[in-house]
Amino acid sequence: MWIAKRLLSSIFLKGHYSLFCRPLRSVPEYELRFLHCTCCRRSRIMISGLDTLNASISSELCQEKEKPLDSCYTTEQRAVILQRLNTATESELEQVKLLRGRKAVNIVKYRTTHGPFNSLESVMNVPLLKHKSAVIVFDSILKPADKKERKKGKVHLAKFIRPEVDRALLEDASSIVSIVCGTNKIAWTHMDRARTVLDWQQAECKSFMKGMYMASDYLEDISTVISSFPPADFFLVEKPSISPQNTSLYPVLVHLRTVEAMLFALLTLAKEPGSPPKVLNMMRTAVGRHFNLIVGDCRTSGAQTVKKMMTESVMKQNPRVLFPHDLVIKHRNSFQMSSRNKGEELCDALLQAVAFFELLRE
Repeated sequence: MWIAKRLLSSIFLKGHYSLFCRPLRSVPEYELRFLHCTCCRRSRIMISGLDTLNASISSELCQEKEKPLDSCYTTEQRAVILQRLNTATESELEQVKLLRGRKAVNIVKYRTTHGPFNSLESVMNVPLLKHKSAVIVFDSILKPADKKERKKGKVHLAKFIRPEVDRALLEDASSIVSIVCGTNKIAWTHMDRARTVLDWQQAECKSFMKGMYMASDYLEDISTVISSFPPADFFLVEKPSISPQNTSLYPVLVHLRTVEAMLFALLTLAKEPGSPPKVLNMMRTAVGRHFNLIVGDCRTSGAQTVKKMMTESVMKQNPRVLFPHDLVIKHRNSFQMSSRNKGEELCDALLQAVAFFELLRE
């Protein structure tokens, strides 16, 4: 019994060695805050030192469809939202989350017909905007997503050029020949450093995609095309973006790789060991991204981009690309959808040459 009493006294009475003893320090001051109860949304629980309420976003409080939208936001927040919805143009509205396409058009059309929005509830009268989507739009206006600025600098050629070549040699090139192979033709563009089109042609190859890919027939057609190429510092061959996992396009992939290999072999002259290559690959996807022609994982046609360049060459004093008058006359109708020879390879060969020189200048 006396042992138990001795133990209890040592626990409660001894200051430094006591189990419940705490060092004497100044008690920090905590700011009292309120936490909304998740059950009733109205009760408030007092807590200290913890800010659990976001003053700018109220989406969780507005998940219930019967709850009025205006009651979810403060007076200042409502003013900011209504100011944006009543004054922003269609293109400015498309920068807000969920307002791309028809929703932005509907907002402008509604306020033009019915006048400016005077409450957040009135926004739900706009077609395609319901309670849940309206909350997301309002929160996006109050707290827009941070957009990372692109770092401007020199482009790493290893990302779109194979094999790697000293950048200084590429920048000193006076002209290049851009080559694109299709399923039944080869197109090429001869362009100088000032982006003046010196030559722009395509030739049909009758042996392509016929029978068993006869090497002798391929060699004859490709050799005939190469004999028409002008001299240049570099020959740029498009690298196709077809995945070998797509078995349905495997015959096309084999065809393109065969032509690519023959172009490299026939255009590569005997050179001294260690000298830089003159035949290069340029990634098709890199050209598509440069001209914003990528939709999802696919590249769209560049015909409209090329036609715009041709028009600017005639109308503007300092066009992006300079076309000789005879080439404009020759190819002005080559990119019509109803045309028998649509000239997609011609477009791609030109865009590849332009992208090459423009990426070098960035």
